[in-house]
Amino acid sequence: MQNIYTVAQVNYYIKNMFTQDYMLQSIMVKGEVSNCKYHSSGHIYFTLKDAKGTIACVMFASNSRSLTFRMTEGQQVVVSGSVDVYERDGKYQLYARAVQLDGAGALYEKYERLKRELEERGMFAAQYKQPIPRYISRLGVVTAATGAAVRDIINIAGRRNPYVQIILYPAIVQGEAATASIVNGIRAMERMHVDTIIVGRGGGSIEDLWAFNEEAVAQAIFDCPVPIISAVGHETDTTIADFVADLRAPTPSAAAELAVYDVEQLQDKLMEYAYTMQHQCRRVIRQYRQELEQYRVRLRYLSPLNMIRTKRTQALSMEERLQNLMENRLQNSRHRLALYIEQMRGLSPLDKLNQGYAYVADEQGKTLVSIDQAAVGDTVTVYVKDGRLQAQVIDKSCKEDRYLQICTSESGEESAYEQQ
Repeated sequence: MQNIYTVAQVNYYIKNMFTQDYMLQSIMVKGEVSNCKYHSSGHIYFTLKDAKGTIACVMFASNSRSLTFRMTEGQQVVVSGSVDVYERDGKYQLYARAVQLDGAGALYEKYERLKRELEERGMFAAQYKQPIPRYISRLGVVTAATGAAVRDIINIAGRRNPYVQIILYPAIVQGEAATASIVNGIRAMERMHVDTIIVGRGGGSIEDLWAFNEEAVAQAIFDCPVPIISAVGHETDTTIADFVADLRAPTPSAAAELAVYDVEQLQDKLMEYAYTMQHQCRRVIRQYRQELEQYRVRLRYLSPLNMIRTKRTQALSMEERLQNLMENRLQNSRHRLALYIEQMRGLSPLDKLNQGYAYVADEQGKTLVSIDQAAVGDTVTVYVKDGRLQAQVIDKSCKEDRYLQICTSESGEESAYEQQ
């Protein structure tokens, strides 16, 4: 009768077969990582595949702590461990004890490790970056003597400024001798006292560009007192040299544009500066002339001669004003005097004399206005228009008498009658 086994017995038997196979207990498997999952317990579950098959893998937390990188989809790795059966599910899987990046992946891990180390040492710090000179006369280039990179640099630099001298150090940029060659090239350019150095090459794989990821090259760039522009590979390629250099250019052509100033643009700027300077000079001169004219006017106004002239003008004005005031005052006074004269003339006895009247004064010169002031026989003086008469009172009568007889002594026996 044929034996019948349980599922657990079969799985246990197969597990024993795997355990007894020495090769499966210590095996290295190469493949691509997929379905990678980090469990909260620290275990890592992933699948290793190639073009023809897949195998499930697990790496326990005790082993995953030794990983120097984080596993991600698509990485090419080499897994060291053992192949065994998980009895419960009846599936075999690879129990990983160690995982290493394969080929380019290993180089990338080395690149990341050196990058972190140099960054911690401060070689990427911005305070150590030197400014690239704006106008240079000597450009040093450390790259391969043949290839597109050096041709692009020469063509673009010559087109932008044909007066810049380009000094090429034909360095080895790939292979085992590349690191030492690049370092020697940097030091040679430093001894030749160039203004700026371009270090770079054309594009390639990470293996082709690896010389620019070496610590010796990074140290040489960091120690160089001459500003260095790194131009390695294409725009998407990034090397350690790019981080250490004073300026990173995406391509060698871009490095030439950054290092060499466009002479035509410089000439245009110089013409613009010349125009601006002339305009500013004219504006400043015009401003100074205006200020000078203001000072001249102020000086002329404040000068002693002008002060004398001004005071003289003021004196003349005041003199004219005073004269006008005096003339007005005199005219007013003359007018008032004329009025007073007319008034006095109307009241003056002399004016009455001119009209045929006379007045009589006694011997003391007192005017006689009444017959009571004179007695018969008194001598009186009669004042007329053109002189005076001496007369003696021979008679007097009141107002009722019609005539008064006066006897004069100077003209003999002459009688005058005054009609009352």
